[in-house]
Amino acid sequence: MLSAQAQDEIRSEIEKYPKGHARAAVMAALRIAQNEHGWVSRDVMEHVADFLEIEPIKVAEVATFYTMYDLKPVGRHKISLCTNISCALRGSEGIEKHLREKLKIGFGETTKDQRFTLQEVECLAACGGAPAALIDTEYHENLTPRKINEILDALPWPRGKFEFVCLNPA
Repeated sequence: MLSAQAQDEIRSEIEKYPKGHARAAVMAALRIAQNEHGWVSRDVMEHVADFLEIEPIKVAEVATFYTMYDLKPVGRHKISLCTNISCALRGSEGIEKHLREKLKIGFGETTKDQRFTLQEVECLAACGGAPAALIDTEYHENLTPRKINEILDALPWPRGKFEFVCLNPA
């Protein structure tokens, strides 16, 4: 379930901690596994636990606590919009409304084409640049509807190459 490359990356993270403390690398291991699989399923959590030689519940506790781990499939691009007080006071509600209208989805939903998932987050620690969003792994601050359109329109699509398989080779 974890590729050789992912296992090597996790080993590299484990080496950052004293011997016998592989559990300290659980967050990094989950990030690596999520990057490889697109989300963190129960099976992925169990593989991470096996690899780190810890109880699966210890991995599940971390995966279910932090919003950065996706516990169900998400779109190609994840938009995490901050709705905390600073962002709210500086217009995140307008950004949310714009995204709902543009993408035809609400928080916790994915577009029909699987391109975008919209997620509400409590705080991105970007109060000075509110309203803010994390899109994939990049912070975007001082958002306006026009700026969010420019950002989304510039995102790559589709993910990787499409492979066409003939199911009825007659």
